[in-house]
Amino acid sequence: MGFILDSSVLIAAERRGLTVRQMIAGSRAQLGDVEVGLSVVSLIELAHGVARADSMTRKANREGFLRDLITALPIHPVSVSLALRTGHLNGDLQSKGIHLASADLLIGMTALELGFGVATSNVKHFGLIPGLRIVLL
Repeated sequence: MGFILDSSVLIAAERRGLTVRQMIAGSRAQLGDVEVGLSVVSLIELAHGVARADSMTRKANREGFLRDLITALPIHPVSVSLALRTGHLNGDLQSKGIHLASADLLIGMTALELGFGVATSNVKHFGLIPGLRIVLL
């Protein structure tokens, strides 16, 4: 068992000025001694935040956080199997009038594909993914 850390957890930690090491320690204190990783989709979201930084100092801080994160935790890619599973679920949800951001859907489905849960502050979106274990961080 393990957890994928959602981008919301990572962004909140960076905004609070935590180092990656501090963020991981805090997450593990709440989640227990389990494997913790990231979806590659979170890297896209964090890189977007680096590009949109409103100052050079903030940009440098965000870049450093992202660089440290990449070396500290396993990054799980979007595989063919994951892409197909996600597409099917997205189609099923949309046919019921439920719209979920692609990034959240991919992060959640990455967790399901691995048999993991998601650690997030965004329970509303991830709660729409059937069978996904969610822990509020």
